[in-house]
Amino acid sequence: MRIAVTGSIATDHLMTFPGRFADQFVADQLHTVSLSFLVDQLDVRRGGVGANIAFGMGQLGTRPVLVGAAGFDFDEYRAWLDRNGVDTDSVRISETLHTARFVCTTDADHNQIGSFYTGAMSEARQIELKTVADRVGGLDLVLIGADDPEAMLRHTEECRSRSIPFAADFSQQIARMEGEEIRILLDGATYLFSNEYEKGLIESKTGWTDAEILGKVGHRVTTLGAQGVRIEQDGAEPIVVGTPEEERKADPTGVGDAFRAGFLSGLAWGVPLERAAQVGCMLATLVIETVGTQEYQLRRAHFMERFTKAYGDEAAAEVQTHLG
Repeated sequence: MRIAVTGSIATDHLMTFPGRFADQFVADQLHTVSLSFLVDQLDVRRGGVGANIAFGMGQLGTRPVLVGAAGFDFDEYRAWLDRNGVDTDSVRISETLHTARFVCTTDADHNQIGSFYTGAMSEARQIELKTVADRVGGLDLVLIGADDPEAMLRHTEECRSRSIPFAADFSQQIARMEGEEIRILLDGATYLFSNEYEKGLIESKTGWTDAEILGKVGHRVTTLGAQGVRIEQDGAEPIVVGTPEEERKADPTGVGDAFRAGFLSGLAWGVPLERAAQVGCMLATLVIETVGTQEYQLRRAHFMERFTKAYGDEAAAEVQTHLG
């Protein structure tokens, strides 16, 4: 099963200021703020939902096709993804713009000042999925993740017109989208991904009830945080999968992306939906135990040991066949 993952590609530049922002502001001079903070720590991390999901699928050996736009500074990031099993040949490289970037400074009270530069991400709307499909010999599923909104709409419409199954995954972009855009993006999706809060927001913005949305998509996949995930299909009993026991909680960033990577890999293997969700929950657990969205290591023996403990021998035997 050939899966393309569309979505943002970005880097995070995270800095730590040892003082307090509040001590640096003068109340009657806020209209002329001019400040520079001397930071004592800088972490540069690879990110972007498209790249995070593709990385996780690469770890599981399913060789996803990453579709998105990056800048002329993408060479090192591309090499990293290539080494980790991701097909990056369909990433559009801007000739003039940098890769999207989030720059954030956190103070001693955990207050943050940040900026997001979209950069090359705005060129994702120029990517045609037919070109991608022709290069790899066809696409069986396209995940349409958070990206340039115009790109998300174009990819969705192209999937419909070319009869390519697609999964709708609005993620961060749902906050800025209008109801009409959301209705366009989810109608006819084989899978609709969201967390529980986003689920309610989708219903509120579209004006459609839960039942109406279930009638417009093949499967509704709702992540429930520590409670796991629920998969619903019109006319069928929901499938609910719990999460494995955590060894520690280090950083929740990227956990949803990891779930999607595991779930999509399960689909690529052809295992049942419940099993695919179990793989997603196991991969998400590895990410929450690691600082950074692509810093975890998937050691297969360790993965299978914990998977077996969480879901049993029968489930593990089925996954082991594909994981190798």
